[in-house]
Amino acid sequence: MLDESVASSSSRRRLAHAPGGARQRGLSLISLLFVGLIAVFLLAIGAKTVPALVEYFAIERAVQKVANEGQTVRDIRAAFDRYATIDDIKSVTGKDLDITKDSDRVVVTYAYSYSVPILDNVRIVIDFSGNNRDHPGRALSP
Repeated sequence: MLDESVASSSSRRRLAHAPGGARQRGLSLISLLFVGLIAVFLLAIGAKTVPALVEYFAIERAVQKVANEGQTVRDIRAAFDRYATIDDIKSVTGKDLDITKDSDRVVVTYAYSYSVPILDNVRIVIDFSGNNRDHPGRALSP
């Protein structure tokens, strides 16, 4: 008898939480499409900025290497142009480098802007700058 009352009360609880009376959770189809479109848009912007970052890291490596190679301004600029040809660097040339001397150390500084087209007349502009003092240990590592 006790087993029947437990069974009947549990079946009543299940009926009270039937699909018609239960609260649904999750995204509707419209909101799922909206979230999907936002995700695709952000991924497209991210994919378009990857070449800018790849070029920035190539410039950074080249600046670290040329700061230790040349002794004159002309040597440093020529060495950078060689690295730029190899690494396909188009945003900065040897003429764009600011080369100074800080006590006994050569300091090579650069700054440039990279424009990423998003839509017809919408662009993202990223400003990059750096010098070989920012990461002094990188030039020594292969």
